[in-house]
Amino acid sequence: MKSQKPINKAKHPEDLLYQAFSKIKTAEDAKRFLKDLCSPAEIQAMADRWLVVEPLIEGKSYRKIHDETGVSITTIGRIARVLAEEDSGYQLIFSRLK
Repeated sequence: MKSQKPINKAKHPEDLLYQAFSKIKTAEDAKRFLKDLCSPAEIQAMADRWLVVEPLIEGKSYRKIHDETGVSITTIGRIARVLAEEDSGYQLIFSRLK
């Protein structure tokens, strides 16, 4: 990871980004912010990751998820590992949406 010199000396760049995300109020706000912040490929990669969360939680096999979504087995495995962690952000947000 590259070293950053934050404009706001009291905060790390990641903290400033997390604060910005906390101000998003609607899906349309999120869409507009991510469109400005990320490349189309980055947005697609994040969308692919999010797409496999529900089927993994439902217990579907990696192969079935891959066949249904086209998301790589490697990516599916990474998401599954994160979902298994106690403090998974995926689990947190998924539960808030349900």
